[in-house]
Order: sequence, then C-alpha cells, then structure tokens
Amino acid sequence: MRLALPALVTAALLALAVPAHAAGPSAATVPSGDGPSSTVPSATGPSAAGPFGPLPPHNPYAGPDGTATMHGDTGSSDATPLPGPGPGPLDSERVALQSACPTVLVGSDGRPVALCTTIFGLVPTVHLLDPADGGSVAELPIAKGSLLGGVYAYLDQDDRLVVVDGNRDLLRIGHHRTATGAWALTVDSRQSLAGAVPEGDTVTGLSPDWQGRVWFATGGGVVGTADDRTGTVRALALPAGEKVANSISTAPAGTLVATTHATYLLTAEADGTPRIAWRRTYDRGPGRKPGQLSWGTGSTPTFFGPRTGTEYVTVVDNAAPTVHLLVQRTADGSEVCSVPVLRAGGSGSENSPIGAGNAVFVASTYGYPYPRLPADAGSSVPASGRFSGGLSRVDVRADGSGCDLVWDTSVRSAAVPRLSTGDGLIHTVLRRPVIPGTDATSILDPYYYAEIDPRTGSVTRTHYLGAGFLFDTLQMVGSIAPGGVVYQGTTTGVLRISSAG
Repeated sequence: MRLALPALVTAALLALAVPAHAAGPSAATVPSGDGPSSTVPSATGPSAAGPFGPLPPHNPYAGPDGTATMHGDTGSSDATPLPGPGPGPLDSERVALQSACPTVLVGSDGRPVALCTTIFGLVPTVHLLDPADGGSVAELPIAKGSLLGGVYAYLDQDDRLVVVDGNRDLLRIGHHRTATGAWALTVDSRQSLAGAVPEGDTVTGLSPDWQGRVWFATGGGVVGTADDRTGTVRALALPAGEKVANSISTAPAGTLVATTHATYLLTAEADGTPRIAWRRTYDRGPGRKPGQLSWGTGSTPTFFGPRTGTEYVTVVDNAAPTVHLLVQRTADGSEVCSVPVLRAGGSGSENSPIGAGNAVFVASTYGYPYPRLPADAGSSVPASGRFSGGLSRVDVRADGSGCDLVWDTSVRSAAVPRLSTGDGLIHTVLRRPVIPGTDATSILDPYYYAEIDPRTGSVTRTHYLGAGFLFDTLQMVGSIAPGGVVYQGTTTGVLRISSAG
C-alpha cells in the first residue's frame, strides 16, 4: 500500500463538530454489505485462526515483530504475534494531529512513534505518542520531498525511526529524555543517498537486511543499499519505465521489490552492490484501476510460508477484470499458483497481502475514494468505480502443488487488515455507506473497528469509531501494540482503540 495524502482540507471540514472521544455501540451482528448477516461467535484464541505456521523470522536490525514496520515485520507479513483488545466493551479516542498518519510503529520500550504528513503544508512530521492516551509528547518536522515520499519507515533495533527525508538523507531518529524530563525527538545519524538517488527521484520503500545494511527503492526504479556504519552506498537501476510504487520486504534469502511491471528478488555482493536473483513479470492490465494509485500491482510484496515463514512470496496483479493472487517460490521465483480473487465486489487492490503459514488474505480497494492521487497516476480504467469491498483467503496446498480459494466475502475494509496470531483474528476498519444497502460513499460515511474470523471471513465484532472525513482511514495500516491497544492512522491523526475495562 502507498498512501495518497489528502488535498488541502477546507476550514469548513476542519470545523466539523465531531467529538474527539467516540465510544459508540459494539455489535456482534453484521449488517448487509459486511459479510454474512448471522451472529458469529468470537474467536478467542490462536487455535481459532487455524493451523497457521510461523511468521517471517525476526530481523536483528529491526524493532519488535508485529510493530517494527508498517507491515508488521521486514517480511511484510501484515501479521503480529500480539493480541488485540480482547473480549468485552471497547473504547476509542481520536488523537487530532492535523496530519495524515499512515505509519504508527511501537518499539521495545512500548512507546508509539508516528510518521505523519501535515494537512497544511504537507510537511512530514514524526510524533512520539504517549502510550497511556495516544497524545503527542514530542514532534520533529523533517525535510519535505514528493507527495508520497517518506511514507514508509521502520524502527531499528534501538527503537530509532529509520526514514529518508526530502533531501535524500537516510535518518535515524531517536527519542530521548531531556534534562527537564521532557521527551525530545532527535536526528541521531544522517547519511546522504544523493549519489545513488537521482535529483527529482524519491525513496518509496526501505528495509534492513540481515547484514545491517538498509535497502531502499525509489519511485524511479533505483534499488540500493546503504551502510551508515561505513558510509557505503551502492545502487542498481532497474529496467527503464519500471516504477516502484510501494514498499519493499527483506528476509534472509534477499530483498523483494515489486515494480509496476515485475516482482524481483535481489541479493547483494560483498560490497553491498545489488544484483537480481530472479525477475518475474505479471499481468498489469490495461491501466490503473479506480481505487489504486499506480498502473501495476498495489502490493508491497509479502514473504510467507508454513515452515520458515519465507518459502513463498506473494503479490496481487492488476489483471482485468479480475485480479489474481500470485504465489511464487522464494528460491527461484517459480510459480506455485495464480488464483482469481476479490470476486465478491470490485476486483483490485492497493493493499499488501497478509501472509501467515500457508494462508494469504487480501482486501479490495477497488473504487476507494482517495481525496488526491499521485501526479503521475494517470486516468483509471475504467474511469470510475464503486467501492463495494471484498476480502479473500487463499491457501497454498501442503505439498506446494497449487493453491485454493477458501472464501471470498464482501467485507468493506477501509484499512490494510492485520492478522493477530495472538488472538486468532483479523483486525481492520470498515467503511459503511450512509444509505444502508448501497455501495455509495460520501464524506459523512461512518467507520467501525472490526474483527474478522479468518476461518470463514465473517465479521465477529464491530465498534463505532465516528463518521465523516476526520475518521477516514484511507486504506492505511493499523498497528496492535502491547496491552491490546490498536493504533489506526486517519486523514487527520490517529485513532486509539482499546478495552474499556
């Protein structure tokens, strides 16, 4: 997923009288449009999620698994070992930061760090949040780049935020107590990537490898490594015309990069110079679909597998009219399967798949009404589409001979779903229409935190968050923090969802 930041918000929208504390009704039944309408018992333990295998191995140069990256870990599993809020009444609060906040990460000290972009001025800003209530206790603006630059970041093993700013500098931003006891955010180290990243290009994804180097990919199709211990930067230009519109993923086997034409596994020479281990093209369709931000896959590629957590890789293509979940073997890129998915509603996805064990889950973003698109997005094909929603599960067969579509629902997810192996549930946010039974969208739509049973695709519990633009989760990712607290970015700040007990 790549975030489309909103255009400047009018004063009238900012003045909407929406309370900062929204604790609406919780419901176990599911209205039309979110899956089966019957009441489904909540899954309460890991066994309820089925026999999921391991998640990708812990990267020693990243923070805690589940909260170190936007997609949970450096393998981009979009899964976490941490459980959500648990049964019982829920509470939610809106932390107003006057910014779109696509990234909320949590380090080993339990302190959330949010990377946001201000509504006015579009300035990337790092916030340190209070784990008790989600409020910002320190902030640090960083150099502004392109509209979409700086969205992806990760926490390193010392809980520092690693990000590339608009000056093409690789920063490690730490949080520290001052002499007065207040918190402060500081740039602890800086390394220039200007020699590898061309003028006018920006870094769209970065992730550490198992040697401590930072891999990066740019929108213009440059892939490289940076070692801020030695000052070494090495780069490789991918074929002309291929863009990188999403983040990248790392595992012991190498670095996954999905361009607008193909999926790559890259490794590095001893000096850090990237080399292509394999490249596999996919069906990119006739053009960008409505609800996507570029012409090609919308996936950050995902490592997954039932034995090591990395035997397979997966992305969603852009085939028309129905997209396919593609699964390939990490070792050589050979195809395991190509399965049509998201058939219940619009078939297209800007989201990274969830991968855990032999199971993959993918959500539809087809027709999602982004307030703003990248300058180079181009016209969509077709010109418009309704946001009907959709969520599919595909399992790789135990013998690796192929894959099977397990279920396909019309769940209307407005965020990148996150699987918890700690509670056996998928956590996301639903966007429901003001007029029930339709697939229309408006700035008055209500939003609900939701838990989904991965065995069936049924929504098991919802909790009202609020209505209107202030609560739009814009297909951003939620993070589950220790203590069962969910942090979900919105167009104007962060939602904090927790047990009311």
